Amino acid sequence: MRLLEYQAKQIFKNYGIPIPKGEVAKSIEEVEKIAEKFNGKVVLKAQVLVGGRGKSGGVRKATSVNEAKKIATELFGYNIKGHIVKKLLVEEMLEIKSEFYAGFTIDRSSKSIVAILSTMGGMDVEEVAAKYPQKIAKQKIDPRWGLWDYNLRNLLKNSSSPKELWSDLSDILRKLYNIMISYEAELVEINPLALTPQGLVAADARLNIDDNAIFRKKELFEMREITEESEIEKEAIKFGLNYVQLKGNVGIIANGAGMAMATMDLIKIMGGEPANFLDVGGGASKEVVEKAIEIITKSGVKSIFINIFGGITRCDEVAKGIVDALNRQKIGIPIIVRLSGTNEEEGKNILKKLKNIIVVNEMEEGAKIAVDLAR
Repeated sequence: MRLLEYQAKQIFKNYGIPIPKGEVAKSIEEVEKIAEKFNGKVVLKAQVLVGGRGKSGGVRKATSVNEAKKIATELFGYNIKGHIVKKLLVEEMLEIKSEFYAGFTIDRSSKSIVAILSTMGGMDVEEVAAKYPQKIAKQKIDPRWGLWDYNLRNLLKNSSSPKELWSDLSDILRKLYNIMISYEAELVEINPLALTPQGLVAADARLNIDDNAIFRKKELFEMREITEESEIEKEAIKFGLNYVQLKGNVGIIANGAGMAMATMDLIKIMGGEPANFLDVGGGASKEVVEKAIEIITKSGVKSIFINIFGGITRCDEVAKGIVDALNRQKIGIPIIVRLSGTNEEEGKNILKKLKNIIVVNEMEEGAKIAVDLAR
């Protein structure tokens, strides 16, 4: 789950990290009122869940109220990489002396958290890493022991940041780390972390939270923005399904992200195009399976391949969900089903009595049939 900038900034503020003064606007009239509070000298920032807003024209400066209104007119409804702008963050224009990058992410290969600091803020950190690797300082942190003073000293020294800022940088880095741990984030960053006459300010904010941890933070359910997804994806989110819509015509249902990805690969190998990624999760109930089929059929697929390896997921429960879907929905496309594992035979016996259901024993066989029938 990725938060919009204004949402992330509110969390940063709650943890004591300075942020610019500003408000969110949903209309030109609201932009005008906010701009008047800052004498028209504002920055208007499109609130969309996509990177590279600045390069796409989604971050604009205004020096008067009229200019702010004109920019808002252009930005509302603007398409940024497939994301339509519906909200603008209108902030005071900062007097920036220099810019830094500060953040924490996860390095799965070393099973550690990595602190990152650079004196070249304001640029894509990937671009800095590619062109100026010496300008990026990294420090691995063992999550068992947490962030220590020596971690910060090493990071600050290797970043070549001004010594007079070490104390303030350390303070902000500690607060970012606390956010990382408290919200079980996969990424937390400030880019740029702006040096102004008043001190360091988080001119931008990014916070990506592990979906598996959201249930521990109830307030995040209310903060989650699902306006960027398609209507089908919104529906999937409501039912807890991990669904991503693609452009193919072979619908896929699997249990587990790895199984779903492997099934998508097989569809491609067989010459087809997957219509979606859909993971019903472990221990999926018949209700979840039925809902998954309902959602997939709304995307205009030509065939559906259901690939289940039953561990904690029971194959007979999956089969019952398929039966319920066929009884309650008009499904005129073939459904290919591969069941393996817990209660496999029971599940297959249930499905043998159904029309338009093809039961297979191997993943490769199921993928090939699904692709052929989709043609």
